[in-house]
Amino acid sequence: MILNYTMKNKVFHQFYSYFGGYRGFLHLYKQLGCREQKQSSMKSFKFIFAILILIALSCKKETPRDIVNDIYAVENGLLPPVLAKGGPTPGFNLLARMEYYKVPGVSIAIVKEGKIQWAKGYGMANTNDSSKVDTNTLFQAGSISKPLAALSALTLVENGTVHLDENVNTYLSDWKVPENEFTKEEKVTLRRLLTHTSGLTVHGFPGYRQTDTFPSIIEVLNGRGNTPKIIVDTIPGSIWRYSGGGYTVMEKVVEEVSGLPLEEYMSNTVLKTIGMENSTFEQPLSSRYHANASAAYDSDGKIIDGLWHNYPEQAAAGLWTTPSDLAKYCIEIQQILSGKKDGVLSKETVGKMLTKHKNDWGLGPSIQGEQDSLVFRHGGKNAGFTNNLISFANRGNAVIVMTNADNGRKLIGEIVRSVSDYYEWGISDPRVVELIEVEEEELNTFVGKYLLDFQVPDIGDYIVDVEIKDRTLLVNDPNNGDTNILNAIAEMKFIDLESGDEVLFQREGDTLGMLWNNRFQFYRIE
Repeated sequence: MILNYTMKNKVFHQFYSYFGGYRGFLHLYKQLGCREQKQSSMKSFKFIFAILILIALSCKKETPRDIVNDIYAVENGLLPPVLAKGGPTPGFNLLARMEYYKVPGVSIAIVKEGKIQWAKGYGMANTNDSSKVDTNTLFQAGSISKPLAALSALTLVENGTVHLDENVNTYLSDWKVPENEFTKEEKVTLRRLLTHTSGLTVHGFPGYRQTDTFPSIIEVLNGRGNTPKIIVDTIPGSIWRYSGGGYTVMEKVVEEVSGLPLEEYMSNTVLKTIGMENSTFEQPLSSRYHANASAAYDSDGKIIDGLWHNYPEQAAAGLWTTPSDLAKYCIEIQQILSGKKDGVLSKETVGKMLTKHKNDWGLGPSIQGEQDSLVFRHGGKNAGFTNNLISFANRGNAVIVMTNADNGRKLIGEIVRSVSDYYEWGISDPRVVELIEVEEEELNTFVGKYLLDFQVPDIGDYIVDVEIKDRTLLVNDPNNGDTNILNAIAEMKFIDLESGDEVLFQREGDTLGMLWNNRFQFYRIE
């Protein structure tokens, strides 16, 4: 066996680390009986060394250096949503930002060129028992449940059991969508349920504590859980409006037509086909999964009572999974589009799934871009869990980030921007703005206390305080402890470079207003 110098060096380090360094090899050498012999022991040593090199080369699964570099770059390149033109580009560290945002645990998976490039867990899964997040840690997917659950309906469409544009009441027996003035001409269909255009109510679901009564799906549909009755309150097909209630109706259709609970149908027909062996729609989660399940954490970083909430609305919010399993979903869709014949769906059906309807929504996921730049994506938010999935349809790339915290959204944004920047994917690049100088005398005119123009539940009057610091405006929010540093981008317009929040000040006579993110209106009261 002849190796050049470079190869020898590489093999030596691979061998060295595989057998635990010099001491590990020496121990093994002695165990094989090569102790005090001199000439014979030297021959034995060389022979064993050669054999062990071969073993190391064939058995050692060493992480390639370029992937190690990828991980390091992403972990240390987190980016804010906004950058100042001509200013420095910050590269935040992932663990530091987890601490900053009070996010105990994060799990990431990266798909590159149709394969899982790397996956890694960070931080704590459960601070009660000190368990750490790894790639097998289960997170609640929140609304990422929807595009996965949509596959159940699409498999039934594909085998001709149901039709996308048929009135869903055709398939329902013990519960039906209540007919009213809005459904006289237009009906609720599977296509409209999947694209959030059905006209059905109820945006999302808060879940149930471990001590709460767990309602049936019919009780949820009839408003006997902790959310209102699911009804049609606008003409089906007329508008786009996000509806977890619509996906709960879809779940009911799948269960009635298939004769199986959703978790069973999903397991047998979808999850196993894709290879998502670390995922389940079981609600409540059965005990066999508990050891690998992450706890959920509130906005203060405190563990939720009972570790997590339960969701009878399985199609809308009930999936437990990992980023690596969601990566398999992304890869499955990518491979079907590339010609895979035995996938969970046909290429024709996946094409329909990724066709834009109102508000750029497909049959399950949200859709962005066209052709080579086509992206399917979905976010997810349950009590104490925040997640995001972004996948190219035709490039073989994807990023999935899951967190066990209510505060995960901003952190996920920074991670995705780091991934996009490093791999040059162009999916979430920071916005670049040009800052302007505003004289302190002018800044002083904005100082004061501001009152939100409506009362906030459990708080009442919502008041924030604006002051000056280092030629910027500092907004202190005593209601949630947030502080925003505002830099000027126009005479009356300011931006927080870290959060991306925009503030427009408005003068009308003696009244000074502050419009936050073009959504929340404040007025100065002193």
